[in-house]
Amino acid sequence: MSFIASMREDIRAVAERDPAAKNPVEILFCYPGLHAIWMHRVAHWFYRRRWVTLARIISHLNRHITGIEIHPGARIGRRLVIDHGMGIVIGETSEIGDDCLLYKGVVLGGVSLKKKKRHPTLGDHVVIGSNACVLGAITVGAGAKVGSGSVVVKSVPEGATVVGVPGRVMEEHARPGSELDFEHGNLPDPIADVVKIMLNMQRELEERLKRLESEHGIKSRTIMTGDSMPGKEGSGPGTPKG
Repeated sequence: MSFIASMREDIRAVAERDPAAKNPVEILFCYPGLHAIWMHRVAHWFYRRRWVTLARIISHLNRHITGIEIHPGARIGRRLVIDHGMGIVIGETSEIGDDCLLYKGVVLGGVSLKKKKRHPTLGDHVVIGSNACVLGAITVGAGAKVGSGSVVVKSVPEGATVVGVPGRVMEEHARPGSELDFEHGNLPDPIADVVKIMLNMQRELEERLKRLESEHGIKSRTIMTGDSMPGKEGSGPGTPKG
């Protein structure tokens, strides 16, 4: 595919996935994510031909112009959409499949200083939420979604949803889908789930305790009254008064 044809394809991809996009002219001139991808393709062309310094200079200009840092060695598939994009960092050995979506602040980073594959590989139709970090030579399977602010350090199965620090698989699907919609306000909350479980356990224990007290005629005192506060003079059981 020619460079012009891929540019047209990228513009169509943005028009399909961004409801704020009004027309192709606006997309052409006002979407830094597109500009970053196009400049990266130029840098990558020189990088593959071992014009490494020139490729890095183009990448450096790309960073200053768009706020998006993509190493010229990174391999990016077709129809990648970078939404807003400010602060995105994509490392040298990163690989991104077709039809992926990255929100602002995403980091595809490495955890090794060795000169080998050290950055993530994203399958097709992957969505990475704002400020998420995907670190190391791991694989994010096709159709997977990473929640905003997550830190992913282990490979993600196809079609899964990952949330948290460190990232944990909260939802799995039978097969990866091609839909890129990402409901940021409707993601699983692992901490809230644990709190709910603990509250339900506490409620059940309180009910069982009340039944036992009623069956055996035990009169219980309110736990948080002043008479039972620990460390207060005259508050302990059996303390003489008067």
